[in-house]
Amino acid sequence: MQIRFLYFEGCPNSEPALKLLKEVLSEKNIKDDIEIVKIESEEDAYRYKFLGSPSIHINGEDIEKERRNDEPLYGCRVYKVNGRNSGVPPKEMILKAIDEALEV
Repeated sequence: MQIRFLYFEGCPNSEPALKLLKEVLSEKNIKDDIEIVKIESEEDAYRYKFLGSPSIHINGEDIEKERRNDEPLYGCRVYKVNGRNSGVPPKEMILKAIDEALEV
């Protein structure tokens, strides 16, 4: 499984999101490496289909299915969690993306 964590310098949500991702991988007993990608420009955002910091890609796909066709964004990311905005993806979203990747 290819796991990519994308962020930009100074993002306050990067550390908690990366910690959550590592926690989920540990719970699922997945030992695959996490490729950590620092996005440094709008060009990087387009190259990586970056939807804002922080983002997580599993096997090349963003974990937030509904936004996969959105225009890349070199900025902060907002996730919808129970009708509220959060800068960190919900644990359930990470779990679902990993489970779907394991089914293939």
